[in-house]
Formats: sequence, structure tokens, C-alpha cells
Amino acid sequence: MKIGAINNGLIKFPTINEVEKKQNAGFGNVFTDFVKSVNTDQMNSAEATRGFIEGKDVELHEVMVAGEKAKTSLELLMEIRNKSIDMYKELTRMQ
Repeated sequence: MKIGAINNGLIKFPTINEVEKKQNAGFGNVFTDFVKSVNTDQMNSAEATRGFIEGKDVELHEVMVAGEKAKTSLELLMEIRNKSIDMYKELTRMQ
């Protein structure tokens, strides 16, 4: 396995300019893309785990990195959801 820079595996959020360039760009689209990214991370983690268990050419550290990446992205998604719900509740109280 080739070792690269640490930022290769980090989640990349789109910049404001990239979002504006997309047609019909909105919070729903950005959020949907992020959910798809989290789902992809979860599937990659499951695939790496399955490959390791089956004895394929998958190293333990690769399984651990994929698992932690999936866990971290899911935790971030859950926090975004929680903050969005809190924001919505606060807005409804203000009205």
C-alpha cells in the first residue's frame, strides 16, 4: 500500500463557489451528496472487513482505517442532523 498525505482520506466539503456552480444547488442537494458519501464509506469499510475475513490481500491497518473513516463520517452526519433539528426547533419557538 502506498502511503500518501494525510489529507487524501479526509472528507472534502464543497466550497461555496462549487455549490453555486451546480444547478439547483441547495441544502438538500449538498446534504444528499454527503449522505451518499457516508454510505460509500460504510460500504467500503464492510468490503475491507469482508476481504480481511476471507483472507484476501487486505491488511489489518487498512480495515481499521476504513472502519474509523466510516465511523467518523457517520458521527459527523449525526451531529449535522442533530444541529439541524435543534435549529428547526429554535426557529419554530421564535415564531
